[in-house]
Amino acid sequence: MINTKIYKAIYTLAEELLEADRKGNQAAFDAFYAELKAICIDNENTDKDHPEQWETLADFTADLEEALVIYDKALAKATAINSKDHLSSIAFSMAVLQIEMDDTEAAIKNLQSAKISANKIEDKEFKVEIDELLSKLLAK
Repeated sequence: MINTKIYKAIYTLAEELLEADRKGNQAAFDAFYAELKAICIDNENTDKDHPEQWETLADFTADLEEALVIYDKALAKATAINSKDHLSSIAFSMAVLQIEMDDTEAAIKNLQSAKISANKIEDKEFKVEIDELLSKLLAK
C-alpha cells in the first residue's frame, strides 16, 4: 500500500504537470517534474518506495527511451509487491511507447504480460483496451 501523504503529493503533482503542459508552461512543467523525480529518488529502496510514483514519473518523461527505463523500474517494484493493477498498467504503457518507437515485438510481449496481470483486476474497460491493442498488433 502506498503511503497516503506520498500518494497525495504524486496525485497533486500529476495534476500540476497536466495543467502546465496544457498551458504550454515548460518552466512550470520542469519544476513539477523535478519535484516528482525528487520524491521518487528520496523514497527509493525505503519502505515508502512504490511503483505508483515511478509509473507517474515515467508517464511524464518526454524522452521515450528514458521513460521505458523508468517504467522498467516501476515494473520491478510492482513485481516485488505483486500488484496486478500496476503490473498491467505499466506493461500497457510500455507497450504504447514501444509501438511509438516501432518495436512491435516488444510491445506484443508487454501487452501479453499486461493481459495476464489484468486477469486479476476489476477494470473491465482496461482489459478490453489491452485485448484490442494486442489483437491489432497480432493482426499485422
